[in-house]
Amino acid sequence: MVVAVRAASINPYDWHNMTGTPLLMRIGGGWQAPKSNLFGLDVAGVIESVGRNVTKFALGDEVFGCAAGAFAEYVNANIDTLVRKPSNISFEEAAAVPVAALTAVQGLRDHGHLTPGQRVIINGASGGVGTYAVQLAKYFGAEVTGVCSTKNVEMVRALGADHVIDYIMDDFTARGIEYDLILDNIGNRQISHYKRCLTPSGSYIAVGAPKGRILGPVPHMLKALLAFKFGTRHAAVFMAQQTPSDLALFSELLESGAMRSAIDTIYPLDEIAAAFRHLETGHARGKIIIKV
Repeated sequence: MVVAVRAASINPYDWHNMTGTPLLMRIGGGWQAPKSNLFGLDVAGVIESVGRNVTKFALGDEVFGCAAGAFAEYVNANIDTLVRKPSNISFEEAAAVPVAALTAVQGLRDHGHLTPGQRVIINGASGGVGTYAVQLAKYFGAEVTGVCSTKNVEMVRALGADHVIDYIMDDFTARGIEYDLILDNIGNRQISHYKRCLTPSGSYIAVGAPKGRILGPVPHMLKALLAFKFGTRHAAVFMAQQTPSDLALFSELLESGAMRSAIDTIYPLDEIAAAFRHLETGHARGKIIIKV
């Protein structure tokens, strides 16, 4: 099935593939050059052609989801990794969703085992994953605290966070408040500090970590798994899966207004290098979009 791309979005995953960092990635992805020249995964666009046995979509349908090689005018897509785009949102808003929201929902629900009424803290609440995590945690009935910089406090509050902590002014791990779940998109605290602000049965879910040139986030994530190996608290690291049921959930939430996309900047396709440089700063508010 061919999709005429209208918008795509950039994720740290794309940056790692483009740059071949950390070096550990090159073992499987190509040591001197990438094995694949298909970059970009988040996509939103219009169905251009379908196979004779495809009944789920028709020509002209507006869709969003995942397709390898999304940084292009056209992309081949798998029918199982696309869903219909709600008519009340733009292609840019839809393209922002897939990888970031999949990471958020699977971290909270599948690995954090989030239940209504629990206290959740999102470290890095103003980034791509964080902005969706705040909204999804509220959707699941949690009491949500977002951690971000001063300039992003109001944005995170507007996304639905019950409490917002400015990390420049306050260290959430030193406040004496216990949480049932920490979704950590940054990895900027010692593991022992995260552990002390969890309830006895709490979960630490590591999504992001410092960018080491050789091993990347691996040392931080291994430390987390080892530190939580014994005792009643739990830690998890994971790679988000392209789950059709989750993409369908996002379509419903976007259509109802229960979830929205926070977009930092929209770049045309011919300025994609500038978009990657923006991502490298680590200070994007929400998602960076490529308009085709």
